[in-house]
Amino acid sequence: MAVVTLSAGTLVVAVDARTWPQALVLSAGAIAAFVASVRWTAVGIPRVVLPCLIVTAAVWIVGALVLDAHAAFFGISVVGSLYAPKVPRHRVVAAVGLVTFVALVGAAKLLIAPDDVTDVLPLYVLLPAGVTVVMAGSMFAGQVFYDLVEELEDARERESELAVVQERMRFASDLHDIQGHTLHVVKLKITLAERLLGTDVRRAGEELREVRALVGDTITQTKELAYAQRRLNLSAELENAKNLFEAAGIHVRVEREAEVDERANELLGQVLRETTTNILRHAQATYVRITLSEAGIAVLNDGAGTTPLSGLSGLSTLKERIADNGGELTVEKRDGRFLTRAQFPFRRSER
Repeated sequence: MAVVTLSAGTLVVAVDARTWPQALVLSAGAIAAFVASVRWTAVGIPRVVLPCLIVTAAVWIVGALVLDAHAAFFGISVVGSLYAPKVPRHRVVAAVGLVTFVALVGAAKLLIAPDDVTDVLPLYVLLPAGVTVVMAGSMFAGQVFYDLVEELEDARERESELAVVQERMRFASDLHDIQGHTLHVVKLKITLAERLLGTDVRRAGEELREVRALVGDTITQTKELAYAQRRLNLSAELENAKNLFEAAGIHVRVEREAEVDERANELLGQVLRETTTNILRHAQATYVRITLSEAGIAVLNDGAGTTPLSGLSGLSTLKERIADNGGELTVEKRDGRFLTRAQFPFRRSER
């Protein structure tokens, strides 16, 4: 823009200036237009714009009414057209005011030379006003495009920030799954070991060894999570859930309606792990029934506690994750029983 403005301003001075006063005045307008165009990409309206606007307005007035330089409108049309679209409010009013000013100054020439209407009207009114309208319209279109690009960039930034937040939430959720589950199991096994110390020292030792192995496994899973290598296995989670429920004195029954689809394996494993933790933490269960289908799992237990559904934050987060993968997680609490069901729409025939 600066190069174009400087080139056009130089051409205006070279073509229209016939005397030294005309050259000086037209040069002042061209220089002011160049300075304003250099600062055009700045955010908002720089301080140099107002002085440039005053100089170019004065150049147009002097050029039209004193020096007979009809090209003196160049500076005011450039500066006004560049910055009218950047006015915070009333942009259209600013553009209309610019064109009106240019036309009125040119029309004032008729007061000085009323007999030269055929020369004054096209050179001092129609041409300057028309060029200003075209330039302002072009700049308004350019500003609209520029604003659109900025909005798209802002949207991309917001999308990137959202992706970072979602990744942090996913990491926090996975860490909660690992650490929370392990801590509750460790608490359960240590409590069992304390009860066994006076009656069965060998069994208490086994429980403590299992606690040590569990802690070691949790450390490994945490490292895998940090390096994005962690994947849950439904079969392993199922075996782990059975052992935990039996250790807590809860009768557990597993029903397999079909082999689980590999595409649902990991997410269903997460559902089972979170549900197992919730039962051990919040329920006074005596039995648990786990039903596996091709693309779903249902876990039913009795002894449902008083914890409201809204308090199960782990399941809420997991519900969103399953929904993002096209599935559905539902929970139901009725007559002292709690049902957690996760289901995906695909079937093995869709492979």
